[in-house]
Amino acid sequence: MPEGHSVHRIARQFDRNFVGKTLIASSPQGRFAEGAAVLDGREAVSVQAVGKQMFLEVEGDLWLRVHLGLYGAWDFAGEILVDPTIASANGRMGQTNQRGTVLDEEILDDAGENSLASIGAPRRTRVHVRMSEQTKGLADEGMEWPPPVVGQVRLRLMTDITAADLRGPTACVLQTPEEMLATVAKLGPDPLVGDAAENEERFVRAVRKKQTVIALLLMDQAVVSGIGNVYRAEMLYRQRLNPHTPGRDVPEEVVRALWHDWVRLLAIGVETGQMMTMDDLSPEQYRAAMASRDDRHWVYHRAGLPCRVCGTEIALEEIGARKLYWCPRCQA
Repeated sequence: MPEGHSVHRIARQFDRNFVGKTLIASSPQGRFAEGAAVLDGREAVSVQAVGKQMFLEVEGDLWLRVHLGLYGAWDFAGEILVDPTIASANGRMGQTNQRGTVLDEEILDDAGENSLASIGAPRRTRVHVRMSEQTKGLADEGMEWPPPVVGQVRLRLMTDITAADLRGPTACVLQTPEEMLATVAKLGPDPLVGDAAENEERFVRAVRKKQTVIALLLMDQAVVSGIGNVYRAEMLYRQRLNPHTPGRDVPEEVVRALWHDWVRLLAIGVETGQMMTMDDLSPEQYRAAMASRDDRHWVYHRAGLPCRVCGTEIALEEIGARKLYWCPRCQA
């Protein structure tokens, strides 16, 4: 499932490439035909990401709400701002990108610490999206425009030079301003939205008053926005916290540490496009971690492998119908 960093990156693309421009909207699949007809010809005014949901404001006091869910993704084509991660995904954004990002030598400084600045300064270029084998061989300069519709596209939004195709979302609906605000009000705090101090206090209060185990609370979008399976496993490990600890039994200082870690990890994810959860890596290790999930995480997707710290076999269990990875010794 797309986690919060992906949705914030998608919102950045809409802000850079669609806001301030008139939309050409259609629903090739037909399932959003009425909504697309309402959007067509309106100017995009603003865009906001909150957790795993994106809200695109258009003129006429109207909002498009998109929740990608488990299978949703946006395919961008045309003239868009591209960084190494977007390039590696051929313009696809949304589905959790574990493909990796191959970094050039010049992206890292001697300490391996300035990669974010380089990745966060994308260039403008013309790309094509490899949406299927039918379009795989297209050259950039020979790209067909508009791009051919391939597969089940719920919504296509276009300007004269940019296209965004939405596939497989859980929600794609139009909302009034009041409905949009009501939706946001039900979501937990997002580190990139609203007052930082207030967000932290909301998170602490929500966790500390519940008997529910912390592994489930971190995935509850009413408690905190944007955390999914990967960040959940990694954050719990980074705090050496047993995932079965009830929220009210987690010491307040640990709850605050979880929040501060989420603030940091989300910012890294937005800038790099990868869920980078390991610290203090050498330039070579950082490059390997960006390129491969196997070198990027402490416990996620490492069931049966030895813990990187203590050597204990990483455990895998199902909780809340999702997979949980953790170290029984480090997180005892």
